[in-house]
Amino acid sequence: MLKVGILGSTGRVGSLLIDDLENNEFACVGAVHVFDELTKTLPKDAIVTNDMKTMIDSSDVIIDFSAPVATEELLTTIIKENSATPLVIATTGFSEHQKNLLIEASKVAPILYATNMSLGVAVLNKLVHLASKALADFDCEIVEQHHRHKVDSPSGTALTLAEHAADARDLDLDKVRVSGRDGIIGARTKDEIAVMSLRGGDIVGRHTAGFYNDGEFIELNHTATSRNTFSKGAIKAAVWLVNQKPDLYSINDCLGL
Repeated sequence: MLKVGILGSTGRVGSLLIDDLENNEFACVGAVHVFDELTKTLPKDAIVTNDMKTMIDSSDVIIDFSAPVATEELLTTIIKENSATPLVIATTGFSEHQKNLLIEASKVAPILYATNMSLGVAVLNKLVHLASKALADFDCEIVEQHHRHKVDSPSGTALTLAEHAADARDLDLDKVRVSGRDGIIGARTKDEIAVMSLRGGDIVGRHTAGFYNDGEFIELNHTATSRNTFSKGAIKAAVWLVNQKPDLYSINDCLGL
């Protein structure tokens, strides 16, 4: 049985991982990295540590639902120790430096990075790419909704959807993305892709990719009703990743999409 290390164990999804691993036939909690107090009950043989190297050495694979600063420390340690421990990373909001660390670490360890671990969102990305290419003259707008506690905006999932939409049209997302409108801004430009954020309540996650034209429009929606969608998806990814060679993988690789 795989020993899974958890980074971000006191977070919303990290906490669920502990429960879901207890009920998994392929994997169990091996080591838990903590920055603050852990209130969850762990299996008696699980290791609790605040040392990144100890967690890496005690795990067959690590699942990361933390924050960019924590992921940076994880990746830096992997590179420094030349460790081949597989990493499933679902943290979002990375800087360019942290994205580069992700690439460098994938040269020594297999890493699966996904801004969203759900099967539904993986399929939605495919559908958005198809719709954006087929409906090239339609205006593309993406809206994401999350709970009041989410700290990054737009969500990583929304940005990934926008990347798929832009790629289908051979556009550079950084040049065409709009993330706010206010005042007399003029008419919408042809190529712009809007990514808007709503925050409130306890919304787990809802993403809408809309394609709008004169006389018709189509909207593709995904709604997460439980965070277990993400934790169970990450466990599935971890079981798959341990048999892969060092490289940077996506959730599509895991699901064969």
